[in-house]
Amino acid sequence: MGETITTRVDNEMAKDIAFFSDINKLDKSTITRRLLAKSLEEEKLAYALHRYKNGEITIGKAAELVKKDLREMLFLASKRGIHFQYSLKELREDFEAAKKKK
Repeated sequence: MGETITTRVDNEMAKDIAFFSDINKLDKSTITRRLLAKSLEEEKLAYALHRYKNGEITIGKAAELVKKDLREMLFLASKRGIHFQYSLKELREDFEAAKKKK
């Protein structure tokens, strides 16, 4: 199934979890897992875009890290004001990676 992780939350966070549990008619564990999954996805995206913006990885590698296609990754980067940066070396790397996937 999965791993059990126990955590303590403050009263305000507990109220928010209960609120979303009630309006979605789901148990608190399900709501907490959904919120955690969404937050982790956002954190991974921020991490990948940060590394891309700093020139540490290509946009293709950033997309791979967050399991998005290249087009969507370019859109997400643009939405966050990160300009497209692509060198000939990176084009070659992405081209070689694409050839291996076939």
